[in-house]
Amino acid sequence: MNPRHFSGADDVPSPAPDPGTYPYTRGIRKDGYASKVWTMRQYAGFGTAAETNSRFHRLIESGQTGLSMAFDLPTQMGYDSDDAFAHGEVGRVGVAIDSVEDMEVAFHGLPLDRVTTSMTINAPAALLLLMYADVAKGRGIPLSSLGGTIQNDILKEFVARGTYIFPPEPSMRLICDTFAYCEEHLPRWNPISVSGYHMREAGATAAQEIGFTLANALAYAEALREHGLDLERIIPRMTFFFNVGNNFLEEVAKFRAARTLWARIVRERLHLSGERAAMLRCHAQTSGATLTAQQPHNNVVRVALQSLAAVLGGVQSLHSNSFDEALALPTEHAAEVALRTQQIIEAESKVTAEADPLGGAYTLEKLTCALVDEAQAILERVDQAGGAMEAIADGLYQREIADAAYSWQQKVDSREERVIGVNTFIDEQTEEVPILTISPSLEVSQIAQLHTLRSQRNAGKVEAALSRIADTAATKDNLLPALAEGVASRATLGEMCSALRSVFGSYEPPSVV
Repeated sequence: MNPRHFSGADDVPSPAPDPGTYPYTRGIRKDGYASKVWTMRQYAGFGTAAETNSRFHRLIESGQTGLSMAFDLPTQMGYDSDDAFAHGEVGRVGVAIDSVEDMEVAFHGLPLDRVTTSMTINAPAALLLLMYADVAKGRGIPLSSLGGTIQNDILKEFVARGTYIFPPEPSMRLICDTFAYCEEHLPRWNPISVSGYHMREAGATAAQEIGFTLANALAYAEALREHGLDLERIIPRMTFFFNVGNNFLEEVAKFRAARTLWARIVRERLHLSGERAAMLRCHAQTSGATLTAQQPHNNVVRVALQSLAAVLGGVQSLHSNSFDEALALPTEHAAEVALRTQQIIEAESKVTAEADPLGGAYTLEKLTCALVDEAQAILERVDQAGGAMEAIADGLYQREIADAAYSWQQKVDSREERVIGVNTFIDEQTEEVPILTISPSLEVSQIAQLHTLRSQRNAGKVEAALSRIADTAATKDNLLPALAEGVASRATLGEMCSALRSVFGSYEPPSVV
């Protein structure tokens, strides 16, 4: 679909094709949420595996319909809890997972064959997925019944987050190997969630979030094709992850524009004919960057508006942030309020009674077409730079996002953009809310458990598995069978990442000006 251009209010736009119809501007399902409500997937994970397990059970009891796991920084960076790099960070921004035994504790008593799990993990994503699969196998659950998603999006790590381990080429190989392994062993698992969320948190505009995310998705698709995989079968398992900010109508339009552009890319650039390949399926999360430490209860309203925008935008899965996340990890109470926000939208607002209920509204159609145009222009700039990997290496993404972030901050500083409690309606009195604290003793106990594991496992099997990982890394063979052997032997995350580092090396970012 070619985007329409509007010259003024008298040029009334026609609505896009019906929901469930290419290019899926109005949603990927004909009946919207009538037959299937979005998955309510609250992000959780902190401290020890046992504490995370307790939070998972509480959320499921409260009506959450999908699990979402947060990992601490050492886990994200491929280090064990007793590594010097991990000191002071164990269990702080997510759960510490050193081995499959931690994964077993984290998911104890949860119905892995009946609930889908999302894991926000990138550089070592294959390892965490294999640990999850090993837990299921240990319970006699067939891998074919496991559903969920690993983020596994390394390109945005080079742009916006920095939790990379290996250089770009072996990182892309790991992603392609994971797709191939899932195709054979985990047919219900989504091997990637291409993420614009973190670029938006770094200051990207809505158009940049769409454009750069889809450029990255195109780079992954091309790498998968070069890897010998059948894109008609593989691309329907590529999912996306977007932010939801405060500009309500723009955010609704953003999801419509992203679906439109992705459908066009799949048909016109990847030359795929399957309907499912052209359907952009996405998870969304309300914006952490918009939450304020000042007057934190105001964040309940922000999150509610953002959640409603995501629903009206037609997402398949949604996480609503907790009001206290500008201060610390969410307390159990704050997490439940966030979940109840989604449940109230679904049960009481009646917005799910119609598919794309805002479709045809002049302003929304105009915003959608404008975002398609702007994001398409960004895709063209990335193409001119040689594609996503080259554009990232050259700093194109980083420069454009930094410029957007600076422009936004100038507007906040001048009060052109108002932020309640920060530059408008400021209250000098501090609003006290309970916050979640992580005990320093957690790191000590996690390290003690890790040392116990190392003393009790079969050292010979571990050594053989680590050698096989390094040997396989030096070939072009799929790495995941060797990594699965390492997981089963009780090798730790850090040990297996170290074996890969011995062949791949570590990524050192260039200076970008």
